[in-house]
Amino acid sequence: MAWFLLFLAGLFECGWAIGLKYTDGFTRPLPTALTVISMVVSIVLLGLAVKHLPIGTAYAVWTGIGTVGTVLLGIWLLGDQASVSRLACIMLIVGGIAGLKLTA
Repeated sequence: MAWFLLFLAGLFECGWAIGLKYTDGFTRPLPTALTVISMVVSIVLLGLAVKHLPIGTAYAVWTGIGTVGTVLLGIWLLGDQASVSRLACIMLIVGGIAGLKLTA
C-alpha cells in the first residue's frame, strides 16, 4: 500500500508541476487552486508513504516519478523538445527508480 501511495504522490507532483505553467504566475484562480490542491495532496501522500518506506528511497522515487511525468507531460502538452538524448535520460531515471524499488 505504501508503494501505491508513493506512486499517487508522484502523479500529484506531476500535476502541480505542470499546473504551475497554467497558473500564469498565480494570477488565474482555478489553475492556482488546482495546483495548490495537488501540492498538498502530493505531500500528504508522501508523508503517509514514508511511515512504511525508507525516507531516502521514498523521496528519490517521488521526485523521480515527478520528474519523468513532468518531462513527458511537458513534451505532450506544452511542446517541449523530445530529443533522443532527453528520452534516454528519462530512461536512466526510470532505471534508477526501478532499482530503488527493488532494493527497498
